[in-house]
Order: sequence, then C-alpha cells, then structure tokens
Amino acid sequence: MTKTRADGVTNFDSWKHAYAARAENLSVSEVRALFAVVSRPEVVSLAGGMPDVAALDTELIEKAFASLMSSRKDLALQYGGGQGDLRLREQIQEIMALEGIHSSVEDITITTGSQHGLELVSDLFLDKGDVVLVEAPSYVGAVGIFRHKEAHIAHVYTDEHGISPQALAETADRLIAEGKRIKLLYLVPNFANPSGVTLTADRRLEVLEICKQRGILIIEDNPYGQLYFGDKPPNAMRSLDEQNVVYLGSFSKILSPGLRVGYVLAPPAIREKLVLANESAILSPASFAQMLVSEYLSIADWQKQIATFRDLYQTKRDAALQAVEQFLPKVHTTRPDGGFFLWLTLPEGLNSKEMLPLAVTELVAYTPGTAFFGDGRGADNIRICFSHPTADNVRIGIERLSRVLNQQIDLLETFGKKD
Repeated sequence: MTKTRADGVTNFDSWKHAYAARAENLSVSEVRALFAVVSRPEVVSLAGGMPDVAALDTELIEKAFASLMSSRKDLALQYGGGQGDLRLREQIQEIMALEGIHSSVEDITITTGSQHGLELVSDLFLDKGDVVLVEAPSYVGAVGIFRHKEAHIAHVYTDEHGISPQALAETADRLIAEGKRIKLLYLVPNFANPSGVTLTADRRLEVLEICKQRGILIIEDNPYGQLYFGDKPPNAMRSLDEQNVVYLGSFSKILSPGLRVGYVLAPPAIREKLVLANESAILSPASFAQMLVSEYLSIADWQKQIATFRDLYQTKRDAALQAVEQFLPKVHTTRPDGGFFLWLTLPEGLNSKEMLPLAVTELVAYTPGTAFFGDGRGADNIRICFSHPTADNVRIGIERLSRVLNQQIDLLETFGKKD
C-alpha cells in the first residue's frame, strides 16, 4: 500500500466490501475530470458547459440580497417545505408560460438544480435492468444517473432535426419484443447538450404519440430553451401533453448555476411522490437560494437579462462556427440556433479521447464525445462549449485545437487508420 497523505491515511479502501452494488456504477465524469486542467488561466476551456455569469447585473443581485435580508431573512435562513417556496413557484409559472406551458402551482416542485430533479424522478421509476431511451448523443449527467440506477441505456438515432420518431418506434418495439421494460424517454429537445440540435415541432408530436401508445414516460429537460438566437423553438412538449411528460427546468443557465435552483413540473400523482422523495433526500430545498432567486425575479427585468445572454451567446456561436470553417475544414459541425454547444464529427479513424492530452499541451481543452454515450461510442466526436470564454478566446481555442486535429488528419491520410 502506498501512503498518499502526511497523516498516514492510505489510498486503500477498507470499506470496499461493504458498498452497495450500485456504487460500482459511480464513475468520474469526463467533464468534471477536466476541471483541474481548465482552471489553469493559460488554457482556453471549450469543455465545461458553464454560462457567462460575468454578463449578469451583479448590482441587481446585491439589491435582491439586501431586500431579502431586510424583509424575509427569518424565513430565508430557516428550513422550508419539501415542495419549495410558493412565491417562487408562482414566478416559475410565468417563466414556463413562455414555453407554452400553463400549469397549476401545486404541480411544481423546487429542486437543487434540475440535475437533482432528474435524480429524484429516476429514483422513483427505475429498477435494475429497466430501459431508458435517450438521444444519440445524450447529456453526460443523465447518462451518469441512469448508470447509477443500474438501468440499461438505449441510444436512439438523432440527426439535425432531433431524435428520429421512426428510430424511436423501431427501438422501442424491438426492446419490448425482447421482454425489456422501457420506463423513460429522456430528451433535451431545445439546443441539446451536447449536440446543439432542436427537435422539430412535427417530430415532437410524433414522439409524444409513440410514447403514449407504449406507456413510456417522457422526461423533457429544458435548461436552454430561452437561449435562442433567432426564432423561438417550438413550444415545450409538456404544453402538448400534461399526463405523459415530466418537465425539468433550471435557473442555472438564465441566472446562476451557483444558486443551485431548479424545478420539476409533474402530473399530480407523480408530484406527490416527488415531494416525498425530495423531503426524504434533503428535507427541503435551500430556502435562502430559492428566496434570493424569487427576490431577483421580482425586482429585475429578467427577460431583458435573458435577451442579453442571447445576444452574447449568439456572438460566441458565430465566432465558433467561423473558426471551425476557417481552421477545421475537414471537420463537420452542427449549427445550433441557441444554447451553448457545437458537436464536431471528426474524420473516421481519429479518437477524441486519445487526442485530449495533445490538445492540453496546446493549451486548449474540450470534452471527448465518449462522455455522451452509454455504449462506448463517440470517439469520433468532440463537444465544443462556446458559452463561457470570450468570443476572441473561442476563436483562439479552436485555432489551437486545429493544430492537433489537422496534424492527426494529415497523419491519418498519410499512414491510414490504426488496425
């Protein structure tokens, strides 16, 4: 055993024999594993999906803090209810109305970010061996949760118009014929993480019908829906079906991820269990964070702030696309109409995970495509996040990345693929 700490504690885990079986499914996220590298100031990070919080009006946040402490500090500093602050839930109704959703405040549950909401819903529905249908590729955080729940992740063909209804029906019917239990379809329909694609209005209707016919609950995760660059995306799927869709929302992308406030809109029967699960897990979501968000929404022109984010991220998206076109002419990219991400497809034979150390030596970081699949695919893909760096640094980062990729492409064309 090698000692790793000055106090004599070793890296040997004396409790390994006692862990639950599901603990074996916990693994380090490829995105999180990059944080130590990308924190170096000389490295341009195109990896983590972080918003540009520097664009926030911090004076308004300070004003909201001062107002909260002067008017409701006794409540804000105390435990709250498991469903969350009523005033904030009423304000969330207004936000969801922008997506075409009209709901009862009683069906909204506040969570510690939408990731926590996804964890709670997954825990309610997934037994070992159950199937979750997801896009190809899918959000890395969701893949991690489903793995931890010991579910089988089945990717469904996805193109520039979103998940394919035909492939969805074929995949579902094949799995049902094999005797598998399909519990959930997990989607990020607007400016998806990681692909950046948006599910079209026609396909949304088809997907809803396919899942309704087969008794599959849809989890609609929508953190980016308000961050569109031109036309608004189609209305939320939840606006079209109140009984078969659980909707996840978040303030992480339109306000601040540091506050860790998200929400779940669920049919009444599911919501009842969700509140109980929330109370069991954390007693109550953080009162102070909820009330600070609520106070901000009450004093700020929050729609103007979102519009500021839209303009900023569109400028960065444009810089990213121009840089890919200029420096990576042999690489295919999606062209998102909103959100944070480009999804690059490399020439056959390149491996994005193997190339990452080379990229870091060029002072740029990205996320390998393998992080977004539960079946080992994605080696020929890269996720580029353009939201956090400046537009100039987005361009610099992609130029640095091109030194690695273009060299590897040249070697591939000269010597051929690895056996």
